[in-house]
Amino acid sequence: MSDANASPSKPREISGKIVLITGASGGLGRCIVPALLAAGARRVIAADRSLERWNDAAVEPIVLDITNRNGASDAAMRLADDVDVLINNAGHNHNTRFLEVDDPENALREMQVNYFGTLNMIRAFSPAMRRRGHAVIVNMLTVGSHVCFPNMGSYCASKAALHSMTQSVRAELGFCGVDVVGIYPPAVDTKMSSHVPPAQKISPEDVAAQLVATLCNGDEEIYIGMAADLYERARREPKAVENMLKGRVAPVN
Repeated sequence: MSDANASPSKPREISGKIVLITGASGGLGRCIVPALLAAGARRVIAADRSLERWNDAAVEPIVLDITNRNGASDAAMRLADDVDVLINNAGHNHNTRFLEVDDPENALREMQVNYFGTLNMIRAFSPAMRRRGHAVIVNMLTVGSHVCFPNMGSYCASKAALHSMTQSVRAELGFCGVDVVGIYPPAVDTKMSSHVPPAQKISPEDVAAQLVATLCNGDEEIYIGMAADLYERARREPKAVENMLKGRVAPVN
């Protein structure tokens, strides 16, 4: 939808570029990596907390915990001068409410990965991008950045914080030739959303394809599939959407 997307900048090239993606071994990351290669990426640096094998010489796996600030800085020292596109895809979702939880650290862990971990990566890699005067940073968000699904309230809160941070770093870096892109899918059919009914999910292949299309088109934001409709409804009638989602946690008599 046109008013859900920011005004596009000039088209971007993926062909021949070097891309670093975090959370590369997850259900979504494993679809994004081949989509990037199919679009002509020269090299994909696939980062995750453990070393994974990839059956493609153009994929370079590395071990990286984005919540470790020193680890992010070390990776940037080795790689930032080469990286044209940074995709912050790593995420964490405990699928829990704020109050009825077994582990009170759930919300903290989600913020550490989804917000602070992404911030670590941007702080580490953006200085080299500024110096070059051109690069792209992609943050994987969710429609839950705008509306809260109470059964995963702390996850939505962490992504709302990431949405705000995405806007801020877009303003900080835009004058330096660095584009900051936000991707807003609905629930994606991966292990993280195994509890979500199939009709309410989108395939990771579809998300990967639209992410690559967004990069090539020059868009700054894209709301994928049913996320676009929910986002537009939340803009028009926010209390109606809030009450609809509130009904999902109503007590059962």
